[in-house]
Amino acid sequence: MADIQVRSCRGGSVAVAATDLDALRSRMRGPVLLPGDTGYDEARRIWNGMIDRWPALILRCAGAADVVQAVRFARRQGELLLSIRGGGHNIAGSAVCDGGVMLDLSPMSSVRIDPARRRARVEPGVLLGDFDKEAQAFGLATPLGINSTTGVAGLTLGGGFGWLSRKHGLSVDNLLSADLVTAGGDLLHASAEENPELFWAIRGGGGNFGVVTSFEFHLHSVGPDVLAGLIVHPFARGGQLLRAYREIVARAPDELTCWVVLRKAPPLPFLPASVHGTDILVFALCHVGDLDAGRQAVAPLRALGTPIADLVGPQPFVGFQAAFDPLLAPGARNYWKSHDFAALSDEAIDTILAHAGRLPSPQSEIFIAHLGGATRRVPIDATAYARRDTEFVMNLHTRWDDPAQDRDCIAWAREFFAATAPFATGGAYVNFLTQDEAERVEAAYGSNHARLARLKARYDPDNLFRLNQNILPAA
Repeated sequence: MADIQVRSCRGGSVAVAATDLDALRSRMRGPVLLPGDTGYDEARRIWNGMIDRWPALILRCAGAADVVQAVRFARRQGELLLSIRGGGHNIAGSAVCDGGVMLDLSPMSSVRIDPARRRARVEPGVLLGDFDKEAQAFGLATPLGINSTTGVAGLTLGGGFGWLSRKHGLSVDNLLSADLVTAGGDLLHASAEENPELFWAIRGGGGNFGVVTSFEFHLHSVGPDVLAGLIVHPFARGGQLLRAYREIVARAPDELTCWVVLRKAPPLPFLPASVHGTDILVFALCHVGDLDAGRQAVAPLRALGTPIADLVGPQPFVGFQAAFDPLLAPGARNYWKSHDFAALSDEAIDTILAHAGRLPSPQSEIFIAHLGGATRRVPIDATAYARRDTEFVMNLHTRWDDPAQDRDCIAWAREFFAATAPFATGGAYVNFLTQDEAERVEAAYGSNHARLARLKARYDPDNLFRLNQNILPAA
């Protein structure tokens, strides 16, 4: 086998000797893949079909020891460019790098539930659906996202919110400890008692501080059945519906979460054929408490006008967590823009509806997630995630298949984003930032950014972990 050229963090490339690769193979349990090797193409493909990058080397880690070896190899060879793949669902595609080294953590997919202590130990390759199925076998769950194919690692490191967050907080609010490999190749344990500053940083600071090899979460009693489902309305009544929604969710109990989806009606069997392809407004809701209390809590939403379909009823929580999977399948081209809102003003609603009425593709949609509740009761400086003032998060989820549509779809999202900016807080959720939004990272962390930059200088002064929503080390 010949030597290979690998990109360096310092610019240019480094020649990695074949003997060094052989030595790495002998130290790792997982495979070391080069372009053309079996499994290489599968490993480099991720959820966002726009990302088509070719690492010089893919290291498929089987455990924490493999991660240690991989990070030390990258440092020893001359600061090789390094990307980290967990679930591969991140919109920016930072899991894959061109010409560098990709650490693929997806083989690390163990979930261990301790029902007596209500604890979960989770490896970084675990997807939400895997976690949910294990925990729900015991009637337990922790706040995660809304798509079962999302990776637990990336979601958590950026903050993490979903159907349980109004009741039980963010994913990072339920993180008890983590094991991670630092830029120096050391395996550390981080918790409130051990390496507490590092623990603070990874609860929202993304992948800037190390490669997490294990997460420990607190679990809550949830389900297994919850009151959940969709209420589908014609888009033409959007203004009236959103104004009523705004008032209803302001009074809603923490157990109830209701999000808004604006999109074209997909050809699903529960929708009349006459509405397929037309613009709709959907209330997607989940109540995680007593079913009778849930029926009372959702009654005001169900009383709004005459919907096209009302599909709210008792159903398994693990099933509702996967309800949007068919609309978010991997392989399509995706581009996002997002805003945080402290409130939905009349002007914001009107502007949202004006742009939502001209979607650039049948798969594109606008999500408006309602947070508040427990997410706002944690002090801003308690975790690296800083945007506790956020009541609503709007994600412009632009999605299409034909590369010829790239320009139009991206232009629509950027125009929509600019038009709604005057009504937003100026903050951002790092997990929704695309690869061209580096200028928004500091705003995402607000008053916590300076502390994060100091900790970055302490734990990763050379910025080895830079392929992320990057926090530069403080000078």
